Amino acid sequence: MVTFTDIADYRDFLKDYYDRRKAEMPLYSYRMMGDKLGLDSSYLYRVLSKKQHLPAHALQAAKDILELSGRQAEYFDLLYSAAVTKDKSKKEEFFAKALALRDVNRHSLEAAELKMLENWWIPAVRAYLEMNGGVVNKREIAKNICPKITEEQVQIAIDTLLEVGMLKKVASGKLALTETHLTASGPEKRTAVRNFQRQILALASDAIENVPVEERNISTLTLSVDQACFDDLGEMLKEFRRLVQKRVDEAKRPDRVMQLSLAFFPIAKLDNGKEN
Repeated sequence: MVTFTDIADYRDFLKDYYDRRKAEMPLYSYRMMGDKLGLDSSYLYRVLSKKQHLPAHALQAAKDILELSGRQAEYFDLLYSAAVTKDKSKKEEFFAKALALRDVNRHSLEAAELKMLENWWIPAVRAYLEMNGGVVNKREIAKNICPKITEEQVQIAIDTLLEVGMLKKVASGKLALTETHLTASGPEKRTAVRNFQRQILALASDAIENVPVEERNISTLTLSVDQACFDDLGEMLKEFRRLVQKRVDEAKRPDRVMQLSLAFFPIAKLDNGKEN
């Protein structure tokens, strides 16, 4: 299935949709899809063959059948605008905006790689090596990780990161990063991530007492929301994470490793007459 963050002609999404429906239901036709878009079958065929553009009046119907909303719908609109405009500078502008909506590339964690989530200081050592250009000085690394760790832990972190392929040795004797953003799925992976998150939240609690206020930014909000607001805030948090990751990718001369924790959870609920 084509994903919305693939940079492609907007018509690729429609063609992918048609192909998937056809595979699921062999009798699915251009006429059936055209009826949903308000187009006759021959015109739709030319659109999917990239010989015509989708008419503006069919744009919303196209997003509806593709089930696009929010950032995905905006991405589709930008690709459409870039495709139909004759103005070269506008075309470049629309594509640039579409690129800005793309997710950062993430590396999926395999089972062996979950070892790096066993202790919070393993990713911290990796981030430190990125910051200092891959120079391996275990004494300096141990001293500068906060809270401090031992040189033995630094070595364990490096060995683990090399084993799972998140670091590699280069000719100069330094270490280089191979991937940047990570994601995990599946029961075992979710458990590993949860354990890692517990460690990170404990560090956040420790930072309140042990990190000077000018070196941290910790704040809280207590909110009353309905379901629609809850859903919207969840999407806003996802978008914020994406923007943070993209901004970090643009950092030219990192001089510190920061940990950002986002926690959004219930502390009270109305039972609405139902037993909880």
